[in-house]
Amino acid sequence: MGRAALLAFTVGVILKLFLFDLMIADGHSMEPAIRSGTVLVINRLQYGFRFPGQKGYAIQWAAPRPGDVVVFYTPAGDIAVKRCEGIAGTGSFTAIGDNTLQSYDSRSYGPIPIHNTIGKALGLRAYPLANNK
Repeated sequence: MGRAALLAFTVGVILKLFLFDLMIADGHSMEPAIRSGTVLVINRLQYGFRFPGQKGYAIQWAAPRPGDVVVFYTPAGDIAVKRCEGIAGTGSFTAIGDNTLQSYDSRSYGPIPIHNTIGKALGLRAYPLANNK
């Protein structure tokens, strides 16, 4: 039993550090797609590979695409979850919350360097806003 538990722990740590991560959404900036308290699975390898604790990617193979729900470090160092609106020049993207009235995003702090990304939130799609007819 001891070896199995140690192996399971080791595999879990490797998965969390390099492949996937879990986080709980806090706030209302991504409603209705993501409500506060939603558990998100983050693909850490979506845009590249980084060593734990490293700023920037050791190897980068992609950039966020419009519509991707991206987890990243803001310029202030906080972790944010926003939707990529587009690539802003070389090496950065703009990120906007779905709930634009309650979102602190690129409209306030500017483009996000791609090396600030942590990964892509899995299982989320872009939902069109309801039309007022």
